[in-house]
Amino acid sequence: MPPIITSAEPILTRYEVLFCDVWGVVHDGVRAYPHAVDALLRFRERGGTVVLLTNAPVPVHRVEAMLEARHVPEEAYDAIVSSGEIALAHIAEKGYRTGYFIGPRVRDAAFFERSAAAEAPLERAEAILCTGLTDDVNETVETYRDVLTQAQARGLPFVCANPDLVVDVGGRLFLCAGALADAYAHMGGTVFWAGKPHASAYSTAKAAAERLRKAPVELSRILVIGDAVRTDLTGAERAGIDALFVAGGIHRHETMTDGAIAPDKLAALFVPGTPPALGAMAGLAW
Repeated sequence: MPPIITSAEPILTRYEVLFCDVWGVVHDGVRAYPHAVDALLRFRERGGTVVLLTNAPVPVHRVEAMLEARHVPEEAYDAIVSSGEIALAHIAEKGYRTGYFIGPRVRDAAFFERSAAAEAPLERAEAILCTGLTDDVNETVETYRDVLTQAQARGLPFVCANPDLVVDVGGRLFLCAGALADAYAHMGGTVFWAGKPHASAYSTAKAAAERLRKAPVELSRILVIGDAVRTDLTGAERAGIDALFVAGGIHRHETMTDGAIAPDKLAALFVPGTPPALGAMAGLAW
């Protein structure tokens, strides 16, 4: 179990670069966390580089707009790496000409408009391109079972533009593209996971940091900050990067009591074999 801390300063000052999650760490889907923003600003003021690493299934410019809408100042970060951008690059690299689109068309319009693959019915698609459930309020994985079964029978690859299983929007959990991709993988389908915890997310973020700093960055000088064991901590461990865990995000119901981390709950989450963290905080704060 990681030690419970209230100040991140002693840890943050040991690193040059932060790979910081966004949803659940910097904002809750509705508004920014002031203490988290303050911590990022202070880190940058000391010469550090902040790369926001998000599984948002949209291009970077849409992430920037979402951050602005939630009152996250642009001075709090240096660069953004989104799973949407990684997925779009993969679609172009593979040369997919057509895709069966799954996801909310209005919210994720920027992704579908940028896709090199044109929308097509399932029988003519070369891949499934998924940013999320089309209606994440009323639909479930079972809603898509027939589509996934047909796609798997045809051997279609599934491009998952958001590996998260769920997202926390102002205290309510909604299914993400990762839930569909996970079901497809369990059916024997081939999935390209664009984003955390997969290697492409960290190599892309590291390259961004090195461009900004105009020098190589050792993995030992990078810290991952995140709220999800499955994506943030697992990805950090796989990449050989240290991590700081924010308990007040996606795992808050499992780890928190009355706004504070409950040690017994935290211990139950960090069973043997769980990816490690240098510390656990209710919320990121300097």
